[in-house]
Amino acid sequence: MNIIGIGTDIIECERIERMIQRHGSHFTDRVFTACEIRYCTDRKSSDQHFAGRWAAKEAVLKSLGTGWISGIAWTDVEVVNEPSGAPRIHLHSGAAKIAGEKRIAHIQISISHCKSHAIAFAAAIGETENESLTPNHKPQTTDHSK
Repeated sequence: MNIIGIGTDIIECERIERMIQRHGSHFTDRVFTACEIRYCTDRKSSDQHFAGRWAAKEAVLKSLGTGWISGIAWTDVEVVNEPSGAPRIHLHSGAAKIAGEKRIAHIQISISHCKSHAIAFAAAIGETENESLTPNHKPQTTDHSK
C-alpha cells in the first residue's frame, strides 16, 4: 500500500445545523449531492450526519494535498454508503482530476459523530506497482450539473 496523503477534520454539529436553518436548501444543494441529502435527512439527528459528511469532504481534500482550491466544488467529493453502512468516497470533476494526476487509486474514509462534534479521517491510497487505475479503483466521476 502506498499512502499519498492523509487528512482529518472536526466540526461542531451545531455549526452545520445553524447553516441549514439559516440558508436551507441553498446551503445543502451547494455542499451536498442529492444522494447525501437523502441519506442525511432520512436519519435521526440529521445535523450530525450532515456534519460528518462535511468533515469527510474536508478530510478528503486535505488527503489530496489541495484543500479547497479553485476548480473543486463541494459536490466533487461525495460520501456514499456500502450496504453494510460503511462510508465510501466517490470523486467527481475537479477532485477526480487531481486524484488521477496524483495516481490515487482510492480513498479510505472513517467518519464518527456524537451530539456535539463530527470527525473524519481520510487516507489517499496510491496504486501499487502491480495495480493500475481500474474501473473499481478509479475515482468515479458523475455530472451533478443536471
